[in-house]
Amino acid sequence: MLIIDSKDCENIDKALKKYKKKFEKSRILLQLRERQAYTKPSIRQRTQKLKAVYKQQIASGKIEI
Repeated sequence: MLIIDSKDCENIDKALKKYKKKFEKSRILLQLRERQAYTKPSIRQRTQKLKAVYKQQIASGKIEI
């Protein structure tokens, strides 16, 4: 649960802006999207390895963006 400390003189727009920033940083939406469909641990590990290989290839200059 996200709690925003707002002062009495603070504008509602500023409070909403703070809430949105906190919501983005907490990554709640990403967790919800991950939980919508189950992925097997072996597939999760495979995708992590493929991402790591891709990042290494970009860093070494083999792949250009």
